[in-house]
Amino acid sequence: MTFEEFAATSARRVRAALVAAYGPEVGMDAAAEAMAYGWENWDRLEAMGNPAGYMYRVGQTAAAKLRRPQGLLPAPPADRLPDVEPRLVPALNELTEHQRICVVLVHAYGWPQVEVAELLEITPQTVRTHLQRALSHLQTSLEVIDDVN
Repeated sequence: MTFEEFAATSARRVRAALVAAYGPEVGMDAAAEAMAYGWENWDRLEAMGNPAGYMYRVGQTAAAKLRRPQGLLPAPPADRLPDVEPRLVPALNELTEHQRICVVLVHAYGWPQVEVAELLEITPQTVRTHLQRALSHLQTSLEVIDDVN
């Protein structure tokens, strides 16, 4: 497989996972850094069993270097934001990194749990555990009452 073929199939997944973990600004920049690293080192990466997972790890390292102080740019106009529960973002930030990634990728982006597991290099059962714990925490934080009668 060439790097171009790899990028065509995996770059979007790596970018989505990094955006889910670090937000749009840092996540997109980290994904770009990871893909640049992948292109430069493709001869070594192509032999790996999970190059997309490795690229995700490279992106995590890049994100740590790219984190920027909040508040440098003005907030977008309220009429351009999606209509969501205002307490959702703070509640998501209370989750562990893996819990937040699993929730966003599975429930917001519609990824299969198996693909999330592959990208994070964990088992599908671990993804299910992260999802159960995260959703329980979110229900408590957002005061959601499960009224199934």
